[in-house]
Amino acid sequence: MTQPLGTSTATSAPSLSPAEGATPGRPLVSVRGLTKTFGDHRVLRSIDFEVPVGTVTVLIGPSGSGKTTVLRSLNVLETPDTGVIRIGDVEADFSTAVTKRQMKALRAQSGMVFQAHNLFPHMKVLQNITAGPILVQHRNQADADSDAMQLLRIVGLAEKADQYPYQLSGGQQQRVGIARALAIKPHLMLFDEPTSSLDPELVGEVLEAMKDLATQGWTMVVVTHEIRFAQQVADQVLFMDDGIIVERGTPAQVLTTPSSQRARQFLRRLLDPI
Repeated sequence: MTQPLGTSTATSAPSLSPAEGATPGRPLVSVRGLTKTFGDHRVLRSIDFEVPVGTVTVLIGPSGSGKTTVLRSLNVLETPDTGVIRIGDVEADFSTAVTKRQMKALRAQSGMVFQAHNLFPHMKVLQNITAGPILVQHRNQADADSDAMQLLRIVGLAEKADQYPYQLSGGQQQRVGIARALAIKPHLMLFDEPTSSLDPELVGEVLEAMKDLATQGWTMVVVTHEIRFAQQVADQVLFMDDGIIVERGTPAQVLTTPSSQRARQFLRRLLDPI
């Protein structure tokens, strides 16, 4: 049985402050005219949206609608064909030539949690979390270790610091993945269906960790089919289909009283599949 969202798995611990990164008076994230084509298939057809600092944006929609491509574009794991992405004060216009330095600067603004855990199997939990700060950001070992332990407390896994990934459950591994993404102190957290590969009994603990982050003020963009999470945590919901944003609004607007027939059809099939 899935753990209720209101029941925290994490022990009480001070949080690491979200790295806000936005200029006062404008959103943390701005996406304008984003397009992407794979071969003959146009995956994104001019995507526009904004994400205010300290808010949660949830992307929903059928498989193949372009949700993950949007997320991967924000982290430049996919290079858009055209469009402008700005995160904080870093902006890249993909309608022109974007340099590797610009891509690196944009990628550094966000931490990403994937469907699979992707932990280094030969490293202990603490080492998995400190690898990025030490090897990429060249931070001091002691400081990185201290931050990593604090993050493990936040996700309720401080006692697992010296264990290897194979000694953890899938839910625990995913929570370590969240801590690892936070360790680079990003301005934005990206989640690509982080519970899709988990057994139903483990979904709740990961969603609870994400809910805690939202409460602490982290800016998040989440691709998920967990409608209850979106209802409880999202500030805005974007419903995508066939490479466009069909509907956007608050959870109540999009999930309870959607205006488009396509959104109503999708939610009906998702909530009542039989």
